Amino acid sequence: MIVIKHLSKTYNNPDGSSITVLKDVNCEIGPGEVISIIGPSGTGKSTLLRALNMLEPPTGGEIWVDGENIMSRGYPLDRLRRKMGMVFQSFNLFEHMSVLENVTYAPMALLNKPAKEAKEEALELLRKVGMAHKADVSPASLSGGQKQRVAIARSLAMHPEVILFDEPTSALDPTMVGEVLSVIRQLAKDGLTMLIVTHEMRFARDVSTRIFFMNEGIIYEDGTPEQIFEHPVHSATKAFVNRIHKLVFEVGGEDFDFLAMHTEMTRFCIKYNAADKAQPAADVTEEMLLRQLPSIRPLPLRLTHTELSGETALDFMMEGRSESPLTEEGLPESLRARVTNVIEESTSRGFRIKVLL
Repeated sequence: MIVIKHLSKTYNNPDGSSITVLKDVNCEIGPGEVISIIGPSGTGKSTLLRALNMLEPPTGGEIWVDGENIMSRGYPLDRLRRKMGMVFQSFNLFEHMSVLENVTYAPMALLNKPAKEAKEEALELLRKVGMAHKADVSPASLSGGQKQRVAIARSLAMHPEVILFDEPTSALDPTMVGEVLSVIRQLAKDGLTMLIVTHEMRFARDVSTRIFFMNEGIIYEDGTPEQIFEHPVHSATKAFVNRIHKLVFEVGGEDFDFLAMHTEMTRFCIKYNAADKAQPAADVTEEMLLRQLPSIRPLPLRLTHTELSGETALDFMMEGRSESPLTEEGLPESLRARVTNVIEESTSRGFRIKVLL
C-alpha cells in the first residue's frame, strides 16, 4: 500500500543554519497493518506522519501510495488526503459547527454526498465512537477525550484507506486517555490500516502488528511487538521500551507532610495511567511510615511505575540493616488484600521492602 524510500526532511533556519529531522527513512506498509511509531521526542515521528500526507513536504526521497509516487510533480493532493485521514493531537474541530456538522462537512463538500446520507452515516460513526448522544452540541462543551473521539469519527467519514494518528492522547487529561485508546483498539480489530505515533507503550504493544522505533531521524528498529519489547536488537531500543518513572521522598523525621506526599503520589499515578494505584499507595505509605517503621529515619521512599509491564511499586529503603523490621503479621489484612506482593530482601546497602501495588 505504501512504500517509503530514502525519505528526508530538512528545515532551514533564518540564520542560515539547518536541521535535518528525517535522514533516511525506508519502509513498506501493507493493507491492514497497525504500526505504532515510538521513540524519544525530537526524532522525527510526527514529521514522518505529516510527510506521508504532504502536510510537511519532504526534502528528498520517494513516497509511493497504491503504486503512485505522491511526490512527483502534479500529483493531486486532494486524492491523497481522501485515501489518508489524519487525527491530530489538538483535535482541530470546527468550533462554530455542531458535532454532527463537523462529521458531515467533508463528505458533503468533497465527496458530494447528499445531506441525508451524510447525516445517517455520521450518526452511525458517532455511535461507533460513543458520541451519538452529543451530535447536536458544540465542541466547546466536550471534554478532550470526547473531542478526540469526534475527530476520529470525522476522519472515518471520508472512508480513508489509512488513518494517521499523531499522538492522539498527548493533549488529554490522563483520566481521558483510555476512552480514546479503546476506540483505536476497536478500529484495529476492524482491520483498518493505521500508523500511530504514541508514547503509550502498553497500548503500542497490545494493539500493533508492527512497531517502528525511531531514533536520530531514521527507523532504528522495525519488528513485531514481541521482538521490539521482548527481544530488541539495539541497546537504544531496549533502554527506551523499559522506561521506569520514579518519585522519590526522603522522610527525615517524625514531622513530615503526609498530605502533600499523598497529593504528589496521586498526580504521579494519574500521569502514568495508574490512577487506580494512587489510593493503595497512600494507604500503604501511611501504614508503613506511621505504624510499621515509625523509628526508622531517615527513610528514603520511592514510588515507581514501569511503562512496559505496568508495574507500580513502593520501595522502602533502610540503610545499614540486615533484616526486616516488619512484625510477623506485616501489613494488616485489609492492606494485604489490596497489594500484589510484598518482597523483603537484603541489598548491598541495607534492607529493602518492596510493595507491589
